[in-house]
Amino acid sequence: MSKPVRVRFAPSPTGPLHIGGVRTALFNYLFAKKNNGVFYLRIEDTDQNRFVTGAEQYIFEALEWLGIAPSETIGKNEKFGPYRQSERKELYKQYADQLINSGWAYYAFDTAEALDAHRKQHEEQGKTFIYNWHNRLKLDTSLVLSKEETEKRIAAGEDFVIRFKTPVDETLHLKDIIRGAIKFETNLLDDKVLFKSDGMPTYHLANIVDDHLMETSHVIRGEEWLPSMPLHSLLYRAFGWEAPEFAHLPLILKPVGNGKLSKRDGDKLGFPVFPLEWKTEEGISSGYRENGFFPEAVINFLALLGWNDGTDQELFSLEELVEKFDLNRVHKAGAKFDPDKNKWFNHQYLQKQSDEDLAKSFAPIVYEKGTSTALSVTHDKLIKIVSLIKERANFVSDFWELSNFFFEAPTTYDEKAAKNWKEETPILMQELISVLENISDFTSLNVETVVKNWMTQNEIGMGKIMQPFRLSLVGALKGPHLFDIVELIGKEETIKRLEKAIESL
Repeated sequence: MSKPVRVRFAPSPTGPLHIGGVRTALFNYLFAKKNNGVFYLRIEDTDQNRFVTGAEQYIFEALEWLGIAPSETIGKNEKFGPYRQSERKELYKQYADQLINSGWAYYAFDTAEALDAHRKQHEEQGKTFIYNWHNRLKLDTSLVLSKEETEKRIAAGEDFVIRFKTPVDETLHLKDIIRGAIKFETNLLDDKVLFKSDGMPTYHLANIVDDHLMETSHVIRGEEWLPSMPLHSLLYRAFGWEAPEFAHLPLILKPVGNGKLSKRDGDKLGFPVFPLEWKTEEGISSGYRENGFFPEAVINFLALLGWNDGTDQELFSLEELVEKFDLNRVHKAGAKFDPDKNKWFNHQYLQKQSDEDLAKSFAPIVYEKGTSTALSVTHDKLIKIVSLIKERANFVSDFWELSNFFFEAPTTYDEKAAKNWKEETPILMQELISVLENISDFTSLNVETVVKNWMTQNEIGMGKIMQPFRLSLVGALKGPHLFDIVELIGKEETIKRLEKAIESL
């Protein structure tokens, strides 16, 4: 590569960071790390009308939680600061003036009312109004005014914008790393506004100037920015600067139907579309963190939305993703979001956690339940319980439902399972109690050996004992190995639950 790799994530602080934005940040991060480059973050807040308090802090917190924080940004290695566009606004005017002086831009004094009238006129004729080469000499612009008249109107405080003067009759041959060669006809492009009379640049001008001054080598962004590519390429040409390489990522699509994934899809189908919880006066939008997802699982899942390494491998650490990432393997087509696959990834990462760490995460849930057994449970016992149930869980929040019988005796019994409680069952359970009372070594293996020997000697079928036994202890025919439950709740509690089942069932 001709110049050092410097890539950026440049979000606007207009609300919570969407999961699509997170994936853009991730792909920039992976590309930078793979190429020993820099991943920096710039806040694009030139549109102050859409600024939302707390959104900027949210962006930083989300990337930190996910483990893909930028190495250069506000307050961190500020080599090309400031990294907030609103703090750079003084410098954009000189670049807008440069374009005016070189003939690549012009002043437009059209009022909103005048432009509305033009639009309506076009609509009546079945046409679409585009502000460009075919009408810019008929509109209220410096292209038809003398230099003196233009200066006079600006000095008088008239509202104006600076528009880009798009070349006429040209075919732009551009290259996108993901999409290959792309052609654009300049006659179909509009003359975009670059600078407003309030002294603020539009996204297009600020973006290009900042990417150049911050020495951005590659612009990796969402597919929705593809229509801006011809203007941005022309702006680089107008300034006489070398353009970065472009790569436009595919959209993340709805799980059901067509179109881009939205917050509404998450609300409807019950999954988060934001990395962290977002609170507003209207309510709370849930986040991946608060829903119990591991950040590593979210990163792994997102990396495979629109990219793969050409193998069947699905589980990647962040280090592996960095090593294998290649923009040439990013797909052009949109990637469908699959909430079930999302949970599957979390399940895989939950299994990788140590029982000790999972027990620490589970402890607050157990103590919150407040039963006497739950409050007195030891950490070692919690570790054993977690080891028995984690295989069936996607989230730590699933643990209580999978293990509540370790902490409290059942108060009800599953009706379907209760059909296994036959006429002779109470007598058999009473005999089982007698067997259990005589066991001193109440470990899982020993209790299982003694009970099975008793059944064999008395020619009692497995189903006659095991199902009612489990029902008595758990309240349903579910849970881990029966004798592991027996060991963990202990002899006294096991017998007490059997006696209660005899009485109740």
